[in-house]
Amino acid sequence: MERSTIVRVHEGLHARPATRFVKLAKGFESDVELVKDGKAVSAKSSVKLMLLAVKENQEVTVRANGADAIEAIEALIGYLENPKAGLDDEVEPHSPANDAGQETAPAPVLQSVPAVTGEANGLRGVAASEGFAIGPAFAHFPPDIAGQGRLLQADEIAGEIDRFRAAVAAVHARMDRALAQDSLSAGDRGIVAALRDIAADDSLTGEAEKAIKGGNDAVSAVITAAATIAADFSAVDDHYLNARADDVHAVGRQICLVLLGQDDVSLESIPEGAILIADDIGAWDLARAPLKRIGGVICGHGGATSHIAIIARSHGIPAVLGLGDQVNALRTARDVALDGNTGHVILDPDAATRAEYAGRVEAAAKERAGLTAFKTVTPKRADGKVIEVAANIGSLEEIEAAQEAGAMGVGLFRTELLFMRHMHLPSEDMQAETYAALAKAFAPYPVIVRTLDIGGDKPIAGIEFPDEENPFLGWRGIRMCLDRPDIFKRQLRALLRAAVHGNIKVMLPMVSDISEVTRTRALVDECAAELKAEGVAYATFDLGVMIETPAAVLIAPALAKEVAFFSIGTNDLTQYIMAADRLNPTVAKLNDVTNPAVMSAIEMTAKAGVAAGIMVGMCGEAAGRPDLIPAFIEMGLTELSMSPASIQRAKKTITAMAAGG
Repeated sequence: MERSTIVRVHEGLHARPATRFVKLAKGFESDVELVKDGKAVSAKSSVKLMLLAVKENQEVTVRANGADAIEAIEALIGYLENPKAGLDDEVEPHSPANDAGQETAPAPVLQSVPAVTGEANGLRGVAASEGFAIGPAFAHFPPDIAGQGRLLQADEIAGEIDRFRAAVAAVHARMDRALAQDSLSAGDRGIVAALRDIAADDSLTGEAEKAIKGGNDAVSAVITAAATIAADFSAVDDHYLNARADDVHAVGRQICLVLLGQDDVSLESIPEGAILIADDIGAWDLARAPLKRIGGVICGHGGATSHIAIIARSHGIPAVLGLGDQVNALRTARDVALDGNTGHVILDPDAATRAEYAGRVEAAAKERAGLTAFKTVTPKRADGKVIEVAANIGSLEEIEAAQEAGAMGVGLFRTELLFMRHMHLPSEDMQAETYAALAKAFAPYPVIVRTLDIGGDKPIAGIEFPDEENPFLGWRGIRMCLDRPDIFKRQLRALLRAAVHGNIKVMLPMVSDISEVTRTRALVDECAAELKAEGVAYATFDLGVMIETPAAVLIAPALAKEVAFFSIGTNDLTQYIMAADRLNPTVAKLNDVTNPAVMSAIEMTAKAGVAAGIMVGMCGEAAGRPDLIPAFIEMGLTELSMSPASIQRAKKTITAMAAGG
């Protein structure tokens, strides 16, 4: 069986999306291939999949042969057609999630500044992570690994293969232990998982075993195999895939270290505020380093899309990469200054340069500290009314970031990601556990869970979707759920069970008719009655609606009498008000939440909610924009939900309003 589709995965099947695609494919017994431009590769090999260089908006074919071929094709096609598939756990800037109800906006950044002028001892590399740093140099140049360079005797080959396989297993185990640690952030976890996939891939291990069978010692075989595959990645016309060459070398190095019986590379001794300098450093090593102590990173290898850059950006560490041989000039430096905005590096800076960099570092720290002070602030209007500033999240892994930012609960929990992660529809128990964990984490703050919001634009395994000319106007959200009570009731039962553990609220997406609310309420009552009869603990929850269709805006006064709250989904609302597909770049300029028509729709919704005495919130990134917050508060919104990165700035804005600033 086979089926073709257009890939909607953000940036295509680069490292982590490829890892997730392979994990999904490996869950099926069938042999599965992905075909592009007549070339077919195994969908169960992340290396081969990445080398196929599948990019966003390209056409591919999924081919499956086996007992579960139909299910495999449905699940894999569903992943490829999901525009958000390449975004979860991503941390690169300029890759914001385009989710229904989430207005895209980059995370707040420090004000751009010109490069420092005193650069007599300056070098220039790739600006990979913004910010300024100055501190003692910590040179990290471990010796290169070389093979024994001897030919094995025929009777040695089997033992050498066993030794190689044991080393690979040891690297797997080491990476599995790292993935099991709570200290690893969600973004770093995704990077380590991608590295583990490379270590387990037949492309690398098969190439190495082939070299061993040809008489090479295991270390030489690994070095050769890694170099061959890395060269393949470097030859591809794609900057993301070029950066994977460094990952292959990093994995090869880990295997070689085990084969040689040498200690794993460690950065535990790096001093507070030091600038890490290396010719090359594996993402595996940096992800496990004491990142809070590192003031900056300078590397000979790597670029803006390398995993080193991604880790540095996610932890706010300034970084300059890709210096090449210039990095050797820093081996004996005492102190180093770096500008992650321009890619400039200065070794042993003079007094004037030191003062200039120190001033900029201090200014940046003050801005961050100034925002951090708002983590525990409860923002209020001038009349004392509390404005809830909550987080938009899509998985339990994002809870910590939301709590660290000072989120006053969750204003949007996207349950579709829970469904998309699995080959089959999640059970009621699995859903109940997830929602309960969420409720417990934020209690007593409210957690607003959006019921399943999927459709032809983002299908999932287990639900057959019709072919639609315009899936944004089709069978999606509450429309699909009401037509599939077998799926919807399972989710509603799970939510009723989870409500025992905290302040759960539930909102319905894509509502355009009052009957959709009344029919849902009847199903909720039916589910509650079933749970009571079964002796299962449950609690009631507030039911609200997302306001994202023009119809919902126009009937808002009537809707307000039927529900406990409104939550305005700015992305879809903008798209529908302006009649402009939000995924179509040719009409992108029309997708502007500040358009008077959109702002008028928001105000109409707010007035209807305020008049009925219900809470009116917003669950799009527009809610975190300092330039728009005053208008939203003036309209009567009392809840704003956004990405964690925007929370403290939003709290600051609201507090300043109340103070008359």
